[in-house]
Amino acid sequence: MKILIIWATLFLISVQCSFGQVEIIRKLKQTLPQVRDSIQYVDVLNKISLLFYEQNADSSLYYSRIARDIAYRLDYAKGIADATNNLGIVYDIKGNTQLALRYYNDACNQYKLLKDSSNIVQTLMNIAMVYSVSGKDQKAISNFRQALSLGNRIANDSITALAIYNYMLLYPGEFKGEVKTKNISQASAIAFKYKDLRMQLAIEQLQANDYISSNQREKGIKLLQETLARSLQMELFFFSMDLMIQLGDLHLTTDPDIAIAYYEQALEITERKGYRVYAKVIGEKLYDYYESKNDTSKAYVYSQELMRLFEEQADIDKKSGIDYIEYAVKDQELKSERVKSLYNSRLLWLAIVVCVLTILSIVFLWRNWLLTKKTNSVLQMQFRQLETTTEALELSNQNYAKVIKIVAHDLRNPIGAINGISTLLQEDDLTVEERKEFVQLIHDSSNSCITLIGDLLSTDFHFKESELRKEGINLGPFLQQVVTLLTFRASEKNQQLILKDRGPSEILADRDKLLRVINNLVVNAIKFSPEGENIEVSTEQISEGVIIAVKDNGLGIPIEAAGKIFDPFTTSKRTGTAGEQPFGLGLYISKQIVEAHQGKIWFESEAGKGTSFFVFIPVDSTSKHYQNHLPLASANG
Repeated sequence: MKILIIWATLFLISVQCSFGQVEIIRKLKQTLPQVRDSIQYVDVLNKISLLFYEQNADSSLYYSRIARDIAYRLDYAKGIADATNNLGIVYDIKGNTQLALRYYNDACNQYKLLKDSSNIVQTLMNIAMVYSVSGKDQKAISNFRQALSLGNRIANDSITALAIYNYMLLYPGEFKGEVKTKNISQASAIAFKYKDLRMQLAIEQLQANDYISSNQREKGIKLLQETLARSLQMELFFFSMDLMIQLGDLHLTTDPDIAIAYYEQALEITERKGYRVYAKVIGEKLYDYYESKNDTSKAYVYSQELMRLFEEQADIDKKSGIDYIEYAVKDQELKSERVKSLYNSRLLWLAIVVCVLTILSIVFLWRNWLLTKKTNSVLQMQFRQLETTTEALELSNQNYAKVIKIVAHDLRNPIGAINGISTLLQEDDLTVEERKEFVQLIHDSSNSCITLIGDLLSTDFHFKESELRKEGINLGPFLQQVVTLLTFRASEKNQQLILKDRGPSEILADRDKLLRVINNLVVNAIKFSPEGENIEVSTEQISEGVIIAVKDNGLGIPIEAAGKIFDPFTTSKRTGTAGEQPFGLGLYISKQIVEAHQGKIWFESEAGKGTSFFVFIPVDSTSKHYQNHLPLASANG
């Protein structure tokens, strides 16, 4: 987890104690009505925005947007760059890494045009930290190195200390032995030089980490606790987050009660201050802890909190697209106004020349024709760009529709199971053991829903083997669970699910994703089988792995549709025997999951007589040699 310390954009702020920021903000706001110079007014707005980030990110966003709008009207490059950087800080705090990275990059390029070395160092550092959060460590380290390389050559070395601190905190492995000691000493000397209290606290954190890594754990923990106490006293809440999380991590195995107290203290501050990035990290730690302790009630509370954060993040991402469009349109409008102003000035100059000398008017009219032609070319290019943007928006809408359909399709099975079991729980003649079994099934199905939703929020529906969470699975109990959960659905059509387990079989696979595959196949068999039919689920152990088969005596698959059933939103969709609506997604998703396991899925079918689907999972899912012996599909089973 990163720590974001951003007070170097304006050097004035770097020497202020955070507990005095509220008073500084109040005084700056009082001075706004007296400011008569527009450039100075923008600078004051940007100062207020930057001071607000630790106290209230929404207020920081409000003032930075006002500053940017005024700076654009004034064509004030420094004001635009500062406001753009402040917007990056706001979205970084709120957890919107895409917009944060975009604004930081824009600000960095603007500072480069201004040759503002100090702020170039700062934006490079912030870009590096965003990449670090996104898991792109090589890009993060590259930007940190650029920041330090430039920082060591400039006079304002306060930002260099900040870059050293964040680099060492995020990538301690890059600094060893004398290099580590030298950098800590350099940063400490800079902090002492400018009497920068916050930087001194940051250096203490680095020293504490050094003690802990040098087997001086108690000394390091004590220094971290002292640093945390001073940072909270100075109201450096955002800086304090990493300290509380680190102390919680250090105590989690030795004294869990103290660790949980640190996590909950940090979580309370995130809720009060709106630090979305930290709220997600702390929520995951608390959920993992209670899950490991089998405390399902508390784990459920934090799983719900994480779901809420995921939903809010999705809403933020959706709104950020609107912000991007507004930003692009505004920028394009400004450019068009400049072109228009230039055109009008030249046209006026041409009119004056026409009045003075007729012969020159002909020359200038000719030049005006060339300029008009060029302008038309530019307008045509802009029109094509607008067409491209419109097509992109339409594609985005189609993708949203696809996501919604996939979510609805994959949640139907576990939610249907929960509905069926909960209906049975209302009966009075159930034994205690039966009720416990049904409650456990509801618990398993709800966990499948939560896991499925998490997968859907993070995946692009092109499953990769590197993204699988593999574990050893005993197929007998696993398939028995599938049959039990879907028995309620089969009973609606008086059908019976039969499991034929041919001996113990164990495979290495992603349990949740394999469950989705078997669920899809069994539900399809129920859908396309008449009432009263039997559906058979069986396994076969072979030398290369395991084959799972789902056999029905239903409608079968016509020969002309055999080559299309694994396509997304396939045109080969058919209504079920009881009028069930098709979606055309289950087999597409199943095929991707099985192939991510380096396995194979195929079927054998005869129209009107039934279908058998087969799923091959190799014993070692990295092996591929058996795939050559499996048919893709057969319509003459």
